Amino acid sequence: MKWGCTPETREARRQSLNVTVLHESWRFHPLTLIHYAEACSVAEELRQAGYWVRLAQFRDDSAWDFSREPLLLRLSDSAMLTAVQALTRMARRFCGPSAAVMERCYDKYEACRIATANGVDCPVTTLASTAAAISYPVVLKPRRGSDSLGLRFLRGSIPARRRTDDYIIQQRVRGAELTVAVFHGRIAGTPLRIHLPEGAPYSFFRKYLLRPARAPLADAAFAERVRSTALGIARIFAVDWAARIDFIYEPATDRLHFLECDVAPLVGATSAFAASLEAAGIDRAKQLHMLLNEPAANSD
Repeated sequence: MKWGCTPETREARRQSLNVTVLHESWRFHPLTLIHYAEACSVAEELRQAGYWVRLAQFRDDSAWDFSREPLLLRLSDSAMLTAVQALTRMARRFCGPSAAVMERCYDKYEACRIATANGVDCPVTTLASTAAAISYPVVLKPRRGSDSLGLRFLRGSIPARRRTDDYIIQQRVRGAELTVAVFHGRIAGTPLRIHLPEGAPYSFFRKYLLRPARAPLADAAFAERVRSTALGIARIFAVDWAARIDFIYEPATDRLHFLECDVAPLVGATSAFAASLEAAGIDRAKQLHMLLNEPAANSD
């Protein structure tokens, strides 16, 4: 990297390239391990790109200790929501989703309600506490979970301990799992097909331990349909940073069912988010620039 010829110029350049990558407090949980590993990986990418990077642990009582360099939030969903709420209260600018967008999208029941009300095709979705009328088979999910933890296919009754408002039930749809990256509701990547065995759930185990192949959709017209639908959904939810939008396509009915708008996705170099943008011609250097220089709509 070329620097200016004076110490003052070099120092100004150094200050402009300072970044803090914020990770969550340690807890013995698989999501903590996954997101901490990603925080380290992204930090190393930024160092290789010429940034001065430090890793820092987020705690409510320590947020004011950070200097004014960009804060790149790399936390799991529940910890991310806590962090963005705290940083927003402190009027501290950060690179990540806003609290309002996270609150809309993290609640899967509310997200499906909003999407359906805006004309988006979703699987029939209801709270597990009121699911008596839904026909089986169904998918049981935590209402505010992430990364498919707790996902189960059911052919019979809902277990009594999960028959609460903390779980949702969705009509099971058989088809192709698709995902596409969006950024600020304006930029969309190329949709990717997740190549799962017929009828297999896209479970936590498959996402992280037995990862299936993924590839850009070969049908250009269908890819554009998915991409434009994803951008429409991003506008409905007012996505204001990185997001990944998931669908399941049912060939028998030609229906594209919206599943989730993940506004706290993994964004590392090996993530589906990165692969979708890469397939659309947005290289990794540009992606890092976007993640750091288009912060959420919160102010100093």
